[in-house]
Formats: sequence, structure tokens, C-alpha cells
Amino acid sequence: MAAKSSGQLPVAKAINESLRASLEADPKVLIMGEDVGKLGGVFRVTDGLQKDFGEDRVIDTPLAESGIIGTAIGLALRGYRPVCEIQFDGFVFPAYDQIVTQLAKMHARALGKVKLPVVIRIPYGGGIGAVEHHSESPEALFAHVAGLKCVSPSNANDAYWMMRQAIESDDPVIFFEPKRRYWDKGVVDSSSIPAPLHRAQVVRTGTDITLAAYGPMVKTCLESAAAAEEEGRSVEVVDLRSMSPIDFDTIQQSVEKTGRLVVVHEAPVFYGSGAEVAARITERCFYHLEAPVLRVGGFHAPYPPARLEEEYLPGLDRVLDAVDRALAY
Repeated sequence: MAAKSSGQLPVAKAINESLRASLEADPKVLIMGEDVGKLGGVFRVTDGLQKDFGEDRVIDTPLAESGIIGTAIGLALRGYRPVCEIQFDGFVFPAYDQIVTQLAKMHARALGKVKLPVVIRIPYGGGIGAVEHHSESPEALFAHVAGLKCVSPSNANDAYWMMRQAIESDDPVIFFEPKRRYWDKGVVDSSSIPAPLHRAQVVRTGTDITLAAYGPMVKTCLESAAAAEEEGRSVEVVDLRSMSPIDFDTIQQSVEKTGRLVVVHEAPVFYGSGAEVAARITERCFYHLEAPVLRVGGFHAPYPPARLEEEYLPGLDRVLDAVDRALAY
């Protein structure tokens, strides 16, 4: 698995290169979705792929999310590896029934005889000033469903390699792309051996407290850790990378060292993915914890108009407030 391009790439371009490499490596890989072909996607993530691989492999579909996923299931049953784009996070719900009652359950229903290697790409989260239904964080809804894998990269290198691994997986993978990080640049190392798809990674070491996040909030946590360092606090940052399954072992190792944990995500705190992390780490690390596990996230309210989204989204101040509260115990 080698990238055509290396060096500094935006996250969107890294995903594009990953899709290109997968199309080249396996003739059974298909890309399908609304405007993925001639337009190259609304975020230009699939730009140039239809031109180079043809309309039979990069397919512009009707505006029908349920039809996209239903068709992908049929293609997977025939041996293809479809990669579906849901144009925006809030548009996935017409396909929710196909995803959770068919895609997620077919392997178990067939007693393991049927595999469904389908990747569903979902640009998700806020921070781009979009209108209603364009800035949702629905990852907990899918992480809750047995039979689905849910991942989210936070940087260009992970965006490239995790997409390659998701496409090669024989299980359905929901690939959440943090849309406000699409233009963040990073090095894509085409010669590296990628970490396992669902392995969390320590992206900054520290000794006083652990911040755990995924997708768009990893950058926010790294900025918060740098700010806390100016006050003499040593903050470790763990990039979860996967919301289902979750690599609890890596989080546990960090918390056993620091004694404190704050889980951060854009999605609402109420019933969010952070609740599962908090509960499991409390069970696993009860005698190591110096403070309760705290959570930082969005509010339990519909995503607000663009003028208010900076108040809604967790930022540096809210993360640092949680750090202060945890260290005050």
C-alpha cells in the first residue's frame, strides 16, 4: 500500500490519494455517491477520480441515500468493495434503516458466510458555517450498533492509511471525516507501516492528566495541552481514532500513569461516545483515578445556526476548564 504522493497534504487530498490507490490496487473497488464523479464531491475529495477510472467505477448516484446503501449491499454480495459517500452528516438518516438492519446484521444473519466490505464516508461535525442538517455528529448512533466499525482520522497520514485499511476490511466501516479539518495539512508517509485501524495512539505525552479525543477534537486537545504547558501542567493526548471498537487498553495505560482523564468530542455529551469511555475507564482504573472522569462536548440541543456554532462547539477554553476541574481534586 503506497501513496502516490507524500510530503505535506491536506486531509481531503490524503483521502483522495487513498481512494485512488485503492481503485488502482483492486478492480472490485467502486466509489458511489451524489456528485462524486463529474463534480468531484462538494469538498472535492473525489476530484479527478471519475476522469481517470471511468463512470463504471466512480458512479454519480441519484439523490437517494437509502438507494445508495441498498445498492452497495447488493454490490458487496456480488464481490465488490463499494465506497459510498454520504454528502453531509445530516443526510445519512434516510439510509439509517439500510445501515443498521441490513448492512450491520447480514454477517451474523448468514452465520459468518456472507461478508459485506462496504465503506460509508460521512463528512461530519461543525465549524464550517453551514446551514441546518450540514453539521451533525451522529457517530454514537452508529457506534452503538453491533456489526458496524466506526472510525475517524484526525490528520492527513491517518486519513490516508485508515481509508486504505477500511476499504480492505471485510466488515462494514463507517468512516467519519472531520470536515473542518479537510484543509489541515500534514505529512503522509507512504513508506510507513500503518497502525492497526482500531488502535488508539498517544500523540502527546504527559504526566498530570490525559485528554482523549477523536477526529476534529484531537487538534483542539493538542492546542489545549500546549496552553496548559505554559501554566506548568503536563497533559497527555490520546487520539482514539476508532469509536467502535474502542482501544481501551491504550487509554488505560495512559490513565494509570496520569490518574486523570477528560474525554472530548464535538457530539453532545448526553449519551455521547465519551460516556462509554468514562464508564469503562472508571471500571478499569478505579484505584488509579485521582478525580472523576470528565467529559467535554456539545450541548444537548439541535445544532445551532452558524453565528452561534462557536458557542456550541467545545473549544480550548472549555477543555482547559475541564483540566482545571480535574486537577483541583
